[in-house]
Amino acid sequence: MRSRRKQPDVPAPDSPWNEVVPGLWMGGHEFRGRSGHVERAVVRDQFDLVQTLLRLPGYGPDAGVEHHVWDIPDGPLDGTQLAGVIRLARAASDALDGGRRVLVRCYHGYNRSGLVVAHALERRGYGAEEAIRLIRSRRSPWALHNELFVEYLRAGLSTARLLEELTE
Repeated sequence: MRSRRKQPDVPAPDSPWNEVVPGLWMGGHEFRGRSGHVERAVVRDQFDLVQTLLRLPGYGPDAGVEHHVWDIPDGPLDGTQLAGVIRLARAASDALDGGRRVLVRCYHGYNRSGLVVAHALERRGYGAEEAIRLIRSRRSPWALHNELFVEYLRAGLSTARLLEELTE
């Protein structure tokens, strides 16, 4: 299974991660540094909980940092994958309730992480459109450019999960 489609027209973000709401950060594994060159975004101990949707060796976090890994593609998700996204969003929201700093990351920090962060925001009372707008304004206009993920959010992840399971 491929985890990331080649999209040469999608630029690397300008920062390794961005705070979407207090304590909830969205990021990736690479970013365009001040020099203009793409740099690695390595997590050490900046966060209390790191959720990784595309695991690459050598990108952290440090030992002792709670780390959840759920490799999913940047494309159609099956019911099991959507259930994992829902679980991660719940864990992120619960961590925020406990005053913890949370990073949700994928390759660029646009789509997979956006799906989890948007659902965590929905759990916190945001509507889907409001969550999408907030993510795009705080992370990048490229955030959630995967229209299928936007449709999942608009339908509701629980509904999307049920529909995917019916087609499996």
